[in-house]
Amino acid sequence: MSANPRGPEEIQDPEIRSLLDERATRLRGRVEGTADETVIMVAEFPLGEERYALPLDSLRAALPLRLVTPVALSQPHVIGVLRYQGFVLSALSLAALLGGHGWRQDPAVLLVVERGDGELCALDCEAIPRPLSLPTVAVEAARAQTEGPVIEVPVQNNRQIIHLIDLPRLFARGAGARNAG
Repeated sequence: MSANPRGPEEIQDPEIRSLLDERATRLRGRVEGTADETVIMVAEFPLGEERYALPLDSLRAALPLRLVTPVALSQPHVIGVLRYQGFVLSALSLAALLGGHGWRQDPAVLLVVERGDGELCALDCEAIPRPLSLPTVAVEAARAQTEGPVIEVPVQNNRQIIHLIDLPRLFARGAGARNAG
């Protein structure tokens, strides 16, 4: 077996040559077709059996949950408080804010986020989120169809749904609200 790959001009079999030309044309079409598409970068994570995401530009840090100090007699969605870069932040239960969804496993991570009003808070999460891009067109179409803080964005040819959390809407409505319409 040669260590140097063969160039397209070296392939003699017309069937293989045709197949490779078709693949190259398809791949060029994909690249050209997506060049004009804009995407929104999100931080995706599991919440129970569903996939949720936060806009990546609102995420400031991921911290261990053990940094939280519990607060006695607080509201059910308040886990406690923590210090972050010299500030005291509220640590909130994301599941409770979204209407009582359950975690598959105990949360171990806090996501420090900008709420949309210039304030920071921390939300609990099962795992450190992973970056994901969503087409802006799909996000805006889904946003136009919902009034609530959770926007259901279809991905991968409508086979999966990412529940994109609109933080300004979530905190404007208060605790316990999910989708109003």
